[in-house]
Amino acid sequence: MSTLAESYLVGLIGDGVTPSLTPPMHEAEADAHGIRYLYRPIDLAAIGRPGSDVGTLLSSARELGFNAFNITHPCKQLVLMHLDSVSVDAERLGAVNTVLIRDGRFHGENTDFSGFAHALRTGLPGVALDRVVQLGAGGAGAAVAYALLASGVRHLTLIDLDAERTRERAAALAALFPDRAVVAASPDDIGHELAAADGLVHATPVGMHQHPGMPVDARLLSPRHWVADVVYRPVETELVRAAVALGCRVLDGGHMAVGQAVDAFRLITGVEPDAGRMRHHFLDLLAKGL
Repeated sequence: MSTLAESYLVGLIGDGVTPSLTPPMHEAEADAHGIRYLYRPIDLAAIGRPGSDVGTLLSSARELGFNAFNITHPCKQLVLMHLDSVSVDAERLGAVNTVLIRDGRFHGENTDFSGFAHALRTGLPGVALDRVVQLGAGGAGAAVAYALLASGVRHLTLIDLDAERTRERAAALAALFPDRAVVAASPDDIGHELAAADGLVHATPVGMHQHPGMPVDARLLSPRHWVADVVYRPVETELVRAAVALGCRVLDGGHMAVGQAVDAFRLITGVEPDAGRMRHHFLDLLAKGL
């Protein structure tokens, strides 16, 4: 049911968020619905505030009439202690990326995981989900791994350069999904793991403009694999190009970026956004170098 307000004032709190494409994506979709919607980044680096000030910023924003916020690094965990309520999934993940301000109270949601789940469901419909290998067990990796398990993956192998973090993440996810197998493996095991896997998910910085390269030897992939990347700048990473050339079914990182924005827009406005239109606008922004 719509909770349409007269207008919306929305913000994005995080470090280095000034170039984010989320504000123009939200504003363009609101325009298409005839909604008055203003979305502004609150860049911690630009205003000289630490992530620990997120609670103070939220309280000030509430007094100024903000309706909602997206939250990103380094505040997704820090914000939890300042919320009145959180969704079940956000609580299980221990991270919030969307805060709704309703009747003076703060409610937290996580659309990182739901955005990837939506991307997987719509971008790779019908792919086999028995065994999946995921590279990267950091913040983005946690949301993606949770989404994979929530989407039906039966056996998930996590691989990361930080062995301790990988083991801890695998143990935490196994406790949340006791009917699934979640295991930690070494980067040296990737060939063996991919040989038995249906799909590969990449959730590390490798492939970004500032970290170019391939996260895995393309010779370990075959056309029977599906491949999903979370990197979206560039949207066509070396991994995406290699997988397409091999004939794999591929999900580029733009799908997750749009998916989390779609879910956040719906939560904030109560209006069902047009995911295809938001994806088109997102790709247009990338093409313009914004």
